[in-house]
Amino acid sequence: MFSFLRRKPKVYSKIENHIFGIITELLKVSSTDINVDELGGKYYLSNEEQHFKVTILSNDYVIRLTNTRDSVAEKYDKVFVEDVLRAVKEEKHRRMELVYDSITNSIEKMAERLHNTLIESNEQENEKVRHLEAKHMADQKVNY
Repeated sequence: MFSFLRRKPKVYSKIENHIFGIITELLKVSSTDINVDELGGKYYLSNEEQHFKVTILSNDYVIRLTNTRDSVAEKYDKVFVEDVLRAVKEEKHRRMELVYDSITNSIEKMAERLHNTLIESNEQENEKVRHLEAKHMADQKVNY
């Protein structure tokens, strides 16, 4: 009934499919660096091992692919560039969550170790106090 309101999935050209594939494969590799200049609307992917860089200029809908021999920059359809950016942002967010989780786990472990150390130190202090009190009581008994 409301099928005319449903958005049809975007059909990419052959070159757009190829570029999207290259970018998603780069994003899967952990050695690919993702840098973002939100204010300038620039997104950079860089993989030094594969000598490959991608620059996405979101304001102009331009994607530049660079390898050791060539550099090609083309203007693409707005929807295509937004889909590419969505994939880049999702991967950047996923990586940030991994780092956040790692930092959180490290802090929790450090807090647990500190807590255990404080408890142990407290127990040692209490034992010293008990020992001194027992010694004091023994000294008092001897004086009588």
